[in-house]
Order: sequence, then structure tokens, then C-alpha cells
Amino acid sequence: MKITGTVQHQAWQDKVLPPVEQVRPGLWSFPVPLPNNPLRYVLVYGLELPDGGIALVDAGWDTPEAWDALCAGLATAGCEITDVRAVLVTHLHPDHYGLAGRIREASGAWVALHPADAGLLRARYTDFDGLIAAIREQMAVHGVPDEEAGPLADASRTILPLVRHTDPEILLEDGEQVPIPGWRLRTVWTPGHSPGHVCFLDPDRRLLLSGDHVLPRITPAISVHPQQRHNPLADFFDSLDKVRGLDVEEVLPAHEYRFAGLADRVAALAAHHTTRLDEIALLVIASGENGATAWELARRLTWSRPWEEIQPFMRRTAMLETLAHLVMLAAQQRVRMLDGPPVRWRAMTG
Repeated sequence: MKITGTVQHQAWQDKVLPPVEQVRPGLWSFPVPLPNNPLRYVLVYGLELPDGGIALVDAGWDTPEAWDALCAGLATAGCEITDVRAVLVTHLHPDHYGLAGRIREASGAWVALHPADAGLLRARYTDFDGLIAAIREQMAVHGVPDEEAGPLADASRTILPLVRHTDPEILLEDGEQVPIPGWRLRTVWTPGHSPGHVCFLDPDRRLLLSGDHVLPRITPAISVHPQQRHNPLADFFDSLDKVRGLDVEEVLPAHEYRFAGLADRVAALAAHHTTRLDEIALLVIASGENGATAWELARRLTWSRPWEEIQPFMRRTAMLETLAHLVMLAAQQRVRMLDGPPVRWRAMTG
């Protein structure tokens, strides 16, 4: 893999916001800050249109800092927020979708999502009590102690102010061309990180706008969740295979920095999850006949920092990522689930 966004990379090293950049003629990169978040910013891409307007890929979340940064970036590109004609959202997570509603209110832009994510919006961001109750039940079923299950589920409420809900006017199916003039973008459905995650392929410029599917440094969270598909990690592996052979010169991710060498990065992501599957399988074997819960296994795994330093919302993510690997191990007939509650996982015997 080769870093092509060298200015972005240096800004990442310096822990500062990268500048607005013109990536190609008519194509801009607008960094939109994510305060108090390890991802630091989301890269919103602006595609100039023949009528003087602009289409955005992703939006950031709904905070004053994000709004101001987006408006400043548009000004650098010679546009205003009222010039936005469309917001193409790669997936429903708040740092990508959260500001779309406000942009639409200010400009009249239409919003597009894959139908698998569009169908989850109201339960996630409007009528959310049922989803939070389902998450709390999931926590308990998979071994989270009562004193932590509630706070872990309620952590979802902290993201609600970051989203201004709007229903998409356009649903983008796999393989469909995005209806914006002057561009030949093809929708590539890549479930895994979310059920309806999409990338956008520009075959003319040999670019892939990869959202969170393929990032240059980190792996996207692949979690079992009440709103996820049954085996999201298997979906993710399939989605990696789907983009591996695309003829692209450069990848434009939603976080960190641009890079070349898509196939190499895809191979590295797949290898990471294969190693993680083996690590978890060994922990399950070590748990013996009684097995272990997903919560117990998550606490034993190696993370980027000690478990005690992981914040509640990220502890939940860690447990749900562990669960995603267990579901895939079960599909591979390497472990099996023992009835609960709490549900425990035991190694398959010959």
C-alpha cells in the first residue's frame, strides 16, 4: 500500500485537521471534525456538477463545528451550502449521515442511501427506545453484568444529538449508477460495517470512494447488532473480495488519508480478521467444557489499550466485534453456542 494523501497523512501524524484539497479537477476533499473522537474527522468529498452545483459523498455529524467546517470547505471550492444538490451517504452511522438532514434543509439537496440502511433509520434515530431495549437484552444474553448492561445500552443515546433525521429520496442498489450529471459513479454494495454500506466507483478517473469499508490504517468495526445481518463478518469478507480486483488507481476513504494499492490493503484487512478468528478460537478452547461468554472472551483479548481504559461505548463495540467473530467461527464449525442465558461458546470436538 502506498500513501497518496501525503498532506493528509502528515496532518494525521501531527494530530491536526488536514486542509481542504482538490483531489482531481472537479473533486474536492473536505475534512469535517469529529470532536472528542479518536477518528478525529470524516472526509467529505465534493463533486462539482455542470450547473455550478456540487454533490457530496457523506456529510459528517450534526454539530456546529462540523457545519462550520463543511461550509468553509465549500467556500474554498467556490461554493456555498445552497449549491449542494445531493448527499450520497455511504452508510447510516452518524459521522456519515448525521448532517445530511441539515444540508437538505439549507439547500434542498436530495439524500441517497442503500435500502438496507435506509430501512433502519427511524428505529435507530427517531423511535429508538425499542432498539436500546434490544441492545440491553443482547448485552445480558451475552454475559454483560447487570450493572454494566444498562449503561452500555444507554451509551447509544449520546449519539442521538449528532443526527438530524431525514428520509432518503433515492435508494441506491448494488451496481446502479448514481444519478448526478457529469459523473459516472457506480454503486458497489459492501455490507459488513453496516448492512447497507456502499462504496462509489468512478471508472473514468479510476477512483474508489470507499467510505469505511477499506481504510488505510484501521479496520472498520464489524459487529453483531440488533440491526445487523446474521453473519456480518462473513459479509465483510465477501465485500472485500468484491472490491479486491477493481481497476482503481487511488482509494478515497472516509477517514485518515488517501492511498493506492487496494488489493494489498484488502489482503491485510482479511489477514487481520483471520488472525483474530484464530486468537478467539484458541481462547474458546482454553475455556474448556463450560465455555465462555462473548463478554468474558472480549475481556481476555488484546486491544489497543488495557480493558480498564476502554470507555463504555467502546467496550460494547469490543464485545460485539468479538461476537461477530464467534458467529463466523460457528459457521466454520469451529465453535458452538451453548444455550443460555447467558449464552456461552465452546470449542467443537472431533
